[in-house]
Amino acid sequence: MSLPAPAGPVWIDAPEPLERWITTHQHSPRLAIDTESNSLHAYKERVCLIQVSTAEGDYLIDPLGAADARALAPLFASPAIEKVFHGAEYDVACLKRDFGFEIANLFDTRLAQRTLGMQPSGLADVLAQEFGVVLDKRFQRADWAKRPLTPAHLEYARYDTHYLLPLRDRLAEALHLAGRWEETLEACTHLACTVHPSANGNPEGFWGLTNARSLEPRQAAALRELYQWRDQTARQLDRPPFKVVGDEVLLNLARILPGDADELLHVPGLVPRLADRYAQPILAALERGRSGPVPHPPTASPTDPAILGRYDQLRRWRKAAAAERGVESDIVLPREVLWDIARSTPRSLAALQPLMDCLPWRFQAYGPAILQALWASKTAAA
Repeated sequence: MSLPAPAGPVWIDAPEPLERWITTHQHSPRLAIDTESNSLHAYKERVCLIQVSTAEGDYLIDPLGAADARALAPLFASPAIEKVFHGAEYDVACLKRDFGFEIANLFDTRLAQRTLGMQPSGLADVLAQEFGVVLDKRFQRADWAKRPLTPAHLEYARYDTHYLLPLRDRLAEALHLAGRWEETLEACTHLACTVHPSANGNPEGFWGLTNARSLEPRQAAALRELYQWRDQTARQLDRPPFKVVGDEVLLNLARILPGDADELLHVPGLVPRLADRYAQPILAALERGRSGPVPHPPTASPTDPAILGRYDQLRRWRKAAAAERGVESDIVLPREVLWDIARSTPRSLAALQPLMDCLPWRFQAYGPAILQALWASKTAAA
């Protein structure tokens, strides 16, 4: 069912209008929230736009202007105001990182869909299915730090939140009918508490590149030096590292270890323009890799085989419980909680309950089954 086209969004980029808006909406029962960042266009991403919709209208708050977005902190922290997101994890991480927000009373429409066993999808698809609204997907890769934003940008941005409140109401009705309302609220609260601000500039990040661990030791040393050079260059240019040189090209350089500018031209993926621009620093990085210390892959901390056995028992139980309900496994129980239980070896509901303090609905629903799965084999009891 489509809804009538809304009036234009309100742009807020100065302290006084933001203060008035906060005063007006500090007692709103719920706010629909989304953010736009410039992760595809800058070395260090930041929130460039905060979209908020209420029952009365749509508002675009500009944290790059004179308005201090930190003034919104009391609204985000208020348990009396429901904050409605779609796919909240990334937005929550960005808001925590840039503004230090604590977010209470969060409702994630995507998480609600997943709890109902619906196939998760992006907001554009949801709006098309539920409201007949078609978004221009080219703005998904826009540079939201540019000012002024065009009217087309503003129109796209406001639709990220305009329909979230009616979508929330439709999902709430379905959740109540399915007996999954409390379960969803619990999962949303857990998400808001467990998402942490994102970090940048990890010097060991090169180990995370695909196939990095398959390199010979000296090749790995070259990759380390190339990765650090790329990171420094991206920081200086204020662009994402992949826009300096792609991951696959770094891997190819490390594998081949070219010794001069002519050999660079034969490295797959390194186009002549990049080879000409970066020949000197790339060759210098490769030389440092040839003579520098050899890096060793980080190893996971050793885990007691008995703990692994108990975790495997719990994981198989969770997979079966999820399949029976037609949902994904993490909807039944988060992975980190499985590990906590496997390490702690509770033998009774009284011992299990503290491990699931943050998930009381799931404790009531699954507690006995968890204990049965935990102690179902001799391996678990070892």
